[in-house]
Amino acid sequence: MRTALMFIIVFLFVCEFQTASSAPLQQNPPLKISDSNLVKASISGIIKDSINTTRKDSTIYIVRDTSYNHIDTKLRAAAFRLKQKAAMARDYLTANGLNTDICFMVDMSIPSGKKRFFVYNLSKDSVEFTAMVSHGSGSWKPNCDDQLVFSNLPNSNATSVGRYKIGNSYWGTYGLSYKLFGLDSTNNNAFERAIVLHSDSYVPEKETYPYHIYESAGCPIVSPSFLTVLGKFVNTTKKPMMLWVYN
Repeated sequence: MRTALMFIIVFLFVCEFQTASSAPLQQNPPLKISDSNLVKASISGIIKDSINTTRKDSTIYIVRDTSYNHIDTKLRAAAFRLKQKAAMARDYLTANGLNTDICFMVDMSIPSGKKRFFVYNLSKDSVEFTAMVSHGSGSWKPNCDDQLVFSNLPNSNATSVGRYKIGNSYWGTYGLSYKLFGLDSTNNNAFERAIVLHSDSYVPEKETYPYHIYESAGCPIVSPSFLTVLGKFVNTTKKPMMLWVYN
């Protein structure tokens, strides 16, 4: 009886070993963690900003997003580029007799539903204010995935990238407005095109991403309350201020 029992145990062990050894190896199985370990995994670095999570049943599968168009990737790149532009701006402002303490930056690589207008304090190397700003309707093309096109041509209704000197204020069709003078070959038609800095109630205060906001005929348009903020800088400076629109 004991001999037969031992034979059965050995036989089952051999069968299980053969089955396991003959099973195909999985190639790169998806990383998965339980809900209770999600926070811990995030802290330990398993889940990073460039990784999305997709849920299937009760398991969270981690999927790496390598697309440059992923919004988190765009925002990280934009933050790095802002620092670069600020460093480049200092010498330019000094050489051209412009305000070297504060400048305005607009990064058009950021979707319009996100804040992309920055009031940059060059003295402190920090951002003082951020806000929404529109781009020209001629800069958006169907299926462009927020990759805008730019033009300096009259009647293009497009945004022109480049550095602008902010001129005198006046009261126009859209109320308080500031004249803009293009300082680069990419925007030197700004005055001729009547490209000005002004406000419109259609521009929201809060972010709307992934939805786009109101488009202009090429002007950088902000909300009325934010134009008031900008006016406090423009109206009190002894030297002209610069607006730099880049992509």
